[in-house]
Amino acid sequence: MSSRQPSKPVLRSTALGIGLAVCFFTSNHSVLAQEFGSIKGRVVWGGAGLTEKTARLKKGDRSAKDFAICAAEEIPDEDLVVDSKTRGVANVFAYVLKPVGQNPKTQDTLLNASPEIAIDLKGCRFSPHAVALHKGQRLVFTPDNRVGHNVNSGLFRPGCTSLLPAPDGKLSMTFASGEPHPGRLQCDIHPWMSGVVMVFDHPFFTLTKPDGSFEIQGIPAGSQRVIVRHETTGYLTANGNSGLLVEVKPGASADLGEIRLTPKGGSN
Repeated sequence: MSSRQPSKPVLRSTALGIGLAVCFFTSNHSVLAQEFGSIKGRVVWGGAGLTEKTARLKKGDRSAKDFAICAAEEIPDEDLVVDSKTRGVANVFAYVLKPVGQNPKTQDTLLNASPEIAIDLKGCRFSPHAVALHKGQRLVFTPDNRVGHNVNSGLFRPGCTSLLPAPDGKLSMTFASGEPHPGRLQCDIHPWMSGVVMVFDHPFFTLTKPDGSFEIQGIPAGSQRVIVRHETTGYLTANGNSGLLVEVKPGASADLGEIRLTPKGGSN
């Protein structure tokens, strides 16, 4: 009978130990989830009136090279895209400058979800017009096999700024590092074609939506510097290329409010 008595305390102790372990794991997980925050805002057109939409190539323009294909539809000027209802500005880069801290989970999620970023050249335009990507993502250009294209950009390696599609019809590339500035895309064969790409060495970046809104998520908590930058009008946040100092709080979103883009713009 005495040999059975110790078994009860042992079982209770084991159960208590499991309870403590579960409680500790849950608490630790909660702390980890609170180590990151986000930065959001909205870029809006600050001019007196909305800009008139212009075309880089008008429909049916017979003076254009390969007009039967390229001028089948109007090709709009997408350097500045303003929504007439919300006055929001699309395709504006928003990113953390030299982030303090890391978030491997956010980076892995980004790379696993989108290992490739495609830019379509069909219809003699770069679509999408603006692209933001991590250096670990592959950039793929898909040309229109009905006409010849090349891709010219300062993003490419020195001495080879103009590239032609590979035999399989695609032009694929990766980047060894992030770039401090957006890179313009041009086609020397069809000069109205225009696009912009910015490459980052971290996952804390985004592009504004059609209504001008953006949110950079998964940012390590603490003091960070953020830049909001348009491809032609330049820096829209204070301090230019030094970035705007923002305090990112754990589990919260730092709201920059409305950021106005005016006709005068800023510096590139």
